[in-house]
Amino acid sequence: MRSFTTVLTLGFLGVSHALAQDSGPAPIPIPAAAESGTASLPPAPPPPNPLQDRYLQGLRTAGRGVAQIKDGINRVMRTRGATDTAQVRVAARRLGALCGAARGFITSGRGQMEPTAYQPPTRKPARDLVLQLDSLAVAAKTCQVSAVKTPTPVTTDMMARVKSYEAAVAAFRTAIGLPNRP
Repeated sequence: MRSFTTVLTLGFLGVSHALAQDSGPAPIPIPAAAESGTASLPPAPPPPNPLQDRYLQGLRTAGRGVAQIKDGINRVMRTRGATDTAQVRVAARRLGALCGAARGFITSGRGQMEPTAYQPPTRKPARDLVLQLDSLAVAAKTCQVSAVKTPTPVTTDMMARVKSYEAAVAAFRTAIGLPNRP
């Protein structure tokens, strides 16, 4: 009798061990239509070469300067309706200081940005972006000097130049196959 219970127990353990190794239900096959949907995605852009990496690093550096200009513009815009002239004067002084600091970032980043790093279809947007940065650097010098005296016209001019720069960045990002950020 003992051998029968031993055989029965070993048989039960073998069956439970075999069931425990079962990986579950069989995988569901993917229909052909779903597989073709992934094939319609655009190919990823090729990795940048060292000159293009340098261009993009310069763009990041210049972008810091543009962010400073935008901060100064926002400070002046917030004081537009203010009756406190001291608050307006402080915002204008801050805009002038931020334009001076931004000019350093823009010129430093611009020095790394050679449009020839890109091939002809992409070279034009890269060149347009460089021209916008040059324009911003010149305007930042003017902004630094005259923002305290005439904050409204300087702010209006800088806003227009920043918008042109942002449009050039969007065109460049599209040209190299990167998504545009809002």
